[in-house]
Amino acid sequence: MMKKGILLINLGTPDSPSVSDVRRYLDEFLMDGRVIDIKPIPRNLLVRGAIIPFRAPQSAKIYKAIWTDEGSPLLIYGMQNKERLQELLGDEYVVALGMRYQKPSIESALNELRAQKVKSIQVIPLFPQYASATTGSVHQKVMEIVSKWQVIPAINFMNSYHNLPEMIDIFADNGRKYGVENYDHVIFSFHGLPQRQLLKADDTKLHCLKGADCCQTITDKNYFCYSAQCFDTARLIAENLGLTKDQYTVSFQSRLGKEPWIEPFTSQTIHELAKEGKKRLLVFCPAFVADCLETLYEIAVEYQEEFVEAGGEKVQLVESLNDDPRWIDILKNFVLKEEKQILA
Repeated sequence: MMKKGILLINLGTPDSPSVSDVRRYLDEFLMDGRVIDIKPIPRNLLVRGAIIPFRAPQSAKIYKAIWTDEGSPLLIYGMQNKERLQELLGDEYVVALGMRYQKPSIESALNELRAQKVKSIQVIPLFPQYASATTGSVHQKVMEIVSKWQVIPAINFMNSYHNLPEMIDIFADNGRKYGVENYDHVIFSFHGLPQRQLLKADDTKLHCLKGADCCQTITDKNYFCYSAQCFDTARLIAENLGLTKDQYTVSFQSRLGKEPWIEPFTSQTIHELAKEGKKRLLVFCPAFVADCLETLYEIAVEYQEEFVEAGGEKVQLVESLNDDPRWIDILKNFVLKEEKQILA
């Protein structure tokens, strides 16, 4: 019996925290036309002439701070997800893991499935909210690779799952471990994007950034807007926790360059909360299914230091889905649900 292929894909990680490996990772990442969506020549000059020479040594130091004996946390959790999902699905399936940037590459993961002569491939990007720079880039890369195959099996692409109740439950339960009532304010911090990428996703050109609250409520007009999906994820977790609107803030981190990015920025938000006299902050990062540089260091270390300097006391990071058995069950259900829809 021919097997079915499952391809899990996350963003990526350097092979090691050395400057050379980090430089290689940043080069592949930032030269992606969906990440820095400007023309190739100016992108090349910006990335290789201005960003990487300064950012690679700095990022290498940060990666060293979160690196474990087993390697990068993002890759460790990815391999655990792959292995445990394989156990749950059984011999009828072949589960492969690919990273959009660096190793294991998407191409190597696809070749693994191809060698097993799978009759279908289900692509599951490990990004709950859709963005051109993440899920869109993954879809494009997969299509570029398989377009060169003589025989292309049936392929299904998952778009987003930002409002999945089971996922919302895990994030909320993780927050409850810390006693939400013991904190002065809750922050839902998402990875940032340039505003121009939101504008490009608005085909009508009539909705995006036309008002201060255009992303606050998700509708048919903004359903594929990354920012709107982020706000919706945060709202659902907040409702699960019984938070009122004045008890939490949605913000965005990891901005790059001086052009307009999605606001409010997490860094500014924690400073403002410190000025208001808030001492303890509980921070969720629901754009990440696995803890990584942006959560383990940017939130737990950098923002903790900034908050204390501004007069606060504690920034508590809420862990992501990581290797939670319920998360593996969600991945399994993605696979089985898709099969039911195909057979229906």
